Amino acid sequence: MAFLLRRVVFYLAAFIAAATINFFLPRLMPGDPVQIMFAGAGSNLSMENLNALKLTFGFIDAPIGQQYLAYLQSVFTGDLGRSVKYFPLPVTELLARALVWTVGLVGSATIVSFILGTLLGVMAAWRRGTLFDSVVSLLSIFSSSVPAVVISLTMLFVFGYSLGWFPNGYAADPMLDPAFGWSYISSVIHHGALPMFTMVIVLTGGFAVTMRNNMINLLGDDYIVMGRAKGLSENHVMLWYAARNALLPTVSALAISIGTILGGSLVTEVVFNYPGLGNMLYQAILARDYPVIQGQLLIMTAAMLVSNFVVDLSYVLLDPRLKKA
Repeated sequence: MAFLLRRVVFYLAAFIAAATINFFLPRLMPGDPVQIMFAGAGSNLSMENLNALKLTFGFIDAPIGQQYLAYLQSVFTGDLGRSVKYFPLPVTELLARALVWTVGLVGSATIVSFILGTLLGVMAAWRRGTLFDSVVSLLSIFSSSVPAVVISLTMLFVFGYSLGWFPNGYAADPMLDPAFGWSYISSVIHHGALPMFTMVIVLTGGFAVTMRNNMINLLGDDYIVMGRAKGLSENHVMLWYAARNALLPTVSALAISIGTILGGSLVTEVVFNYPGLGNMLYQAILARDYPVIQGQLLIMTAAMLVSNFVVDLSYVLLDPRLKKA
């Protein structure tokens, strides 16, 4: 219980620190959405209109400390204000809509890439020095080194424009009514297959390389030799002796990727015009939509902290030494 309480306090303090950075970072950017709207209107808006716009969007003329306290209150009450670009829609409603698409896309891609990369890393390490190990290592390093934008554009050009196997954008056919039916669900799967496969290519290599290196470092340990001396099968030693202990750093990489992918999917979502959090963050940055930017960064921060908290607990379950301690 004391361990759990310490971790909760630590992650709560980390969340407040991240929220503080989230408050000041957009305000360091040149310009603000109200000034952009005012400049775009030319001489059609008076100073009274400008002040009315500031009040409408919640940009109060107050000391920075007072604005910061009001911001913290809104964070913990769930009132993130209204979007500037999509006014008068609330930020929470916009992010909730985009979160559904991102979780479906990123969640499925992360699960598939984690399982595939972990298995490839385990098999490559167990068969190190063979042709299989060389091919897996080469492809893993290549996929994890090439920028996501290059892979996304290549996949879109080859399978979207040239071959025409997959749609070039959107999360579903815009001519269909959103409904819980096979026609709409199949359209969602068809539209999401190419961006999901692109993210799988980007993510699998990192998991495979991490798992392979961890496995190789453990293959010479005494408990691996003891498992073989006891007459256990090679698959049993590989999975339950070596892979289980080598999985700990890979789980940490998974936790980090969960938080970063929610923002890192920006490239994939923009390239494929997918209506997720990454695409919405891009549009909000262009419009200086502070409430949406701050809300999106808060989601990324919360996802990162929650995933790391789950990893802390899973370490205790995976490592008997930590459980005993």
